Amino acid sequence: MALALALAAWSAAACQSAGATSAHGSSAGALGGVNVIGLFSGSTLSVADREIAAARKLHARVVRAELRWSTLEPLRPGQVDASALAFTDRLVADAAAAGIRPIFTLDSSPCWASSAPPALLRRCVPGKLSAANAWPPVDPASYAAVAGYLARRYGSRLAAIEIWNEPDQSNQLYFAGPNKVQRYAAIVRAAYTAIKQADAAVPVLAGSLVGSNGVFLRALYAAGIKGYYDGLAVHYYSLVLASLRAIHEVQLANGDSRPLWLDEFGWSSCYPKQRIQEEQACVTARIQARNLADVIRSLAQAPWVAAAVVYNLQNAANENFGLMTAFGGRKPGFTGLARAFASTSPVTVALRRRGSQLTAFGSGPVGDYMGLEELVAGVLRYRALFILDRFDHYSIPLPRVLGTSGIHVRVFQYWAGPARAAEGGA
Repeated sequence: MALALALAAWSAAACQSAGATSAHGSSAGALGGVNVIGLFSGSTLSVADREIAAARKLHARVVRAELRWSTLEPLRPGQVDASALAFTDRLVADAAAAGIRPIFTLDSSPCWASSAPPALLRRCVPGKLSAANAWPPVDPASYAAVAGYLARRYGSRLAAIEIWNEPDQSNQLYFAGPNKVQRYAAIVRAAYTAIKQADAAVPVLAGSLVGSNGVFLRALYAAGIKGYYDGLAVHYYSLVLASLRAIHEVQLANGDSRPLWLDEFGWSSCYPKQRIQEEQACVTARIQARNLADVIRSLAQAPWVAAAVVYNLQNAANENFGLMTAFGGRKPGFTGLARAFASTSPVTVALRRRGSQLTAFGSGPVGDYMGLEELVAGVLRYRALFILDRFDHYSIPLPRVLGTSGIHVRVFQYWAGPARAAEGGA
């Protein structure tokens, strides 16, 4: 029999809040995930359904999605667009049902908030992307307000909120204008405070850096950014492991022990049709698959890397970084990455009924607590933590009060998370 460690029904919020702490790095490897389509003008509910369904088949534990503030709050502060909110609600709900948590990258100033020059603002149309949206807000508090709103609305169902996208990118597509370091640091400080006031358990990611030489990061430290984030997001496509090591050394030299979140990296399978795409060397689909799996395996030796999120799920019209083709076909990278994400022994579960007693039993990978979730008619009614016996087996009696029909049970290793749950029903 398994030793029941905390065999009690918990509220969903309490269990999810506890789960949020597992996002920090450990020697067992980083949280694996994939970038998916986020909130843009015209994002539909079916897109959210499709992206999360594919991410689940990939065994992803997190997904990263860009949320354009200019789409979420296009007209004025505090007025959230109903269709945009419906999309983000659906994405979060789909992800939660699949045992996945989103990283929301919040960027793109609405026309009313942008600090763009008057010539750009005159051409800024609410709800439509333009050059003015790349400029940070005039007042960091306006950004902080919507970041706090997201934390309050979604709470521990989120893996993290990432503060803007690539402020150090030289092309200025995401963070345009002068005084980048000072302006970005001010946004981070304001947003961190607002998010923690809304829900202290929601991790905040700063940085979103593309540069690994440490110049921008050291300037951020000098601008007072330390203490206003739970992790540093980095986006490295060339010499991924060397770049991670280099930026980590800059962290250590500045007394910064927060984990790195590699939430954007990948290779484009554009070879032989192209040699360079998005400033990166093209590779074949087979090399793309091998490179992704190699990086995931290597990160198991880096406890200071909390997440590894591949860019991206599906090819776009003008790029081939996806694990799937533009028409939805799986490339070798999809299968290879799914195998890398699910490299531990699988969890098994079966249900046994004896009279009015239903018991879940099976086996799983050793080394951590196991989680069990019982749903009745699709509604989560019971949660428990337990440990395996010496033979890596378990047997957990389910609450009699919940009955023996219409039952669906998910069992997962707590470290791996619900995305790798085994499921059974009665």
